[in-house]
Amino acid sequence: MTVTPNQPRILRLNAVDNVVVAVDGLDAGRPAPGGVMAIKRIPRGHKMSTEAIAAGAPIRKFGQIIGFAAEDIQPGDHIHTHNCQFHAFERDYAYATEARDEFILPVERQATFEGFRRPNGSVGTRNYIAILSSVNCSASVARFMAEAINRSGVLADHPTIDGVVPFVHGTGCGMAGSGEGFEVLKRTQWGYATNPNVAAVLLVGLGCEVFQIGRMKSEYNIVEGDHFQTMTIQDSGGTRKTIEEGVERLKSMLPIAARAKRETMPASELMLALQCGGSDGYSGITANPALGAAVDELVRHGGTAILSETSEIYGAEHLLTRRAASPAVGEKLIERIRWWEAYCDKHGGSMDNNPSPGNKAGGLTTILEKSLGAAAKGGTTTLRAVYEYAEKVTAKGFVFMDTPGYDPVSATGQVAGGANLLAFTTGRGSAYGCKPTPSIKLATNTEMYKRMVEDMDVNCGDVLDGISIEEKGKEIFDLLLRIASGERSKSELLGYGDNEFVPWQIGATM
Repeated sequence: MTVTPNQPRILRLNAVDNVVVAVDGLDAGRPAPGGVMAIKRIPRGHKMSTEAIAAGAPIRKFGQIIGFAAEDIQPGDHIHTHNCQFHAFERDYAYATEARDEFILPVERQATFEGFRRPNGSVGTRNYIAILSSVNCSASVARFMAEAINRSGVLADHPTIDGVVPFVHGTGCGMAGSGEGFEVLKRTQWGYATNPNVAAVLLVGLGCEVFQIGRMKSEYNIVEGDHFQTMTIQDSGGTRKTIEEGVERLKSMLPIAARAKRETMPASELMLALQCGGSDGYSGITANPALGAAVDELVRHGGTAILSETSEIYGAEHLLTRRAASPAVGEKLIERIRWWEAYCDKHGGSMDNNPSPGNKAGGLTTILEKSLGAAAKGGTTTLRAVYEYAEKVTAKGFVFMDTPGYDPVSATGQVAGGANLLAFTTGRGSAYGCKPTPSIKLATNTEMYKRMVEDMDVNCGDVLDGISIEEKGKEIFDLLLRIASGERSKSELLGYGDNEFVPWQIGATM
């Protein structure tokens, strides 16, 4: 950071960079700290060139390539979408060259939280009853059941139950009964049914859909009982009878779910999903690296963190492959990158389509720049495993799950994988919650934090005022423990989470 009295602040992130970030807006013609004068107005969070850059030459930020000059650029120019362009280039993956064995605290020295121990040994941070719909055709019935329970007031008799939530979606039929799309939906449904934050499940279908409940039970060797039951509208005699029967079944589950009590658990039982949305030019400078520091602390205490959003680590994947525990782990990540490249080609898209208008208004120019900042959420520890969407996460430490960058779809996969906590960084101001998994919001800048303080849990903008990344990471880690123990996040207090179950829909709709 360059700070000169009465002058706006600028930030050079790496010695080899040929841009700086305007922490505060820079006026045209006014000398900026460091000796470069802005040729034109540089908005806050945006980039300014520090030297002449010839057309076609790389533009560097974070010590990495974020794009290429679309024209000759002069010192003091505003670097953005008008003169910085994306195109693919070769990256050295250097598989596993920076992997290391981390020191993990023994259980007796690990931080603790108050969680719910489930019969299968997993640990939840919340205690929900879930109503899952096998198909969109049963979505309304699932919602009607939840509304009937919530209106009845019966939950007041069971204060340890966090709620009865319908997890409904827009697919389940009009799809192939085999292949990638079907497998993704199957993993997602079973992942939610077995998430440690869910105490009991009622799965409701229509009866004639492609996604057959009986087939799912057979493939997962599911035996119905107090904690898991199923029904279909057709077999139950229609809408009204299904709702009435479903409500009675749910009422019978309430005392069973209420038996769960919070008890002291080690932090190694935490599985943290990492998300960013509405990113800006500060994301890779404040909130994302601060969350990365919290991830490093969680890993030190034996826990697990899941980085995802494959389309938003594109251009930074070579930094992750270096940290892979083995070449095989790194190669699996690159296999997913190649899948995404082919997926975009098939649909006439580009990986650079990812930055949204809001991302660009906040100072991000290309997917390469966005990804380099987004990858910082994953901290610095060894990448232990790579998972496909909604696959059950079994490894401890830092892992990756292949998901789209679209936040609800991505988080749905992580929760299906077992995440019992979620941390979400945002610069523009995201509105998001994630039942059954509590989500905390980390603001990248103070101005947005103050404007949306009812939605934001942590202000990371004070990193620009001198708070260290390590201090902010400790603050985030301590909040994660409190949220895991039952303290409500802002999104929970606002009632978010009923509409954010969005399984990734792959394949033809038929």
